[in-house]
Amino acid sequence: QVQLVESGGGLVQAGGSLRLSCAASGRTISSYVMGWFRQAPGKEREFVAAINWGGLSTYYADSVKGRFTISRDNAKNTVYLQMGSLRPDDTAVYYCAAKTGWRPSEALLEYGYWGQGTQVTVSS
Repeated sequence: QVQLVESGGGLVQAGGSLRLSCAASGRTISSYVMGWFRQAPGKEREFVAAINWGGLSTYYADSVKGRFTISRDNAKNTVYLQMGSLRPDDTAVYYCAAKTGWRPSEALLEYGYWGQGTQVTVSS
């Protein structure tokens, strides 16, 4: 079992930056693909970014490409999401997730482990 805890969310003005962290416990995440998803009020949860075991392969939703960066530190059992040029439509609860296998994926159902989420609010 992998337990995931997100942190780093908050209120930020449009154009600002935030860095989210996802700390894992229970098992090392070095053999898991890690992903970030988000869910805005009244909307379905959507893919944001994913990263493979070693961190050399990353994958982003078109809406965040060029603004967000996913990274991981397997020694610290932690995954990060650096968010820049934030916009009001980035407002959502952000979730960290882990999946077995080797290939990063945007498919929500492939991720078997989820954190509780952290709120990000971007004001205009």
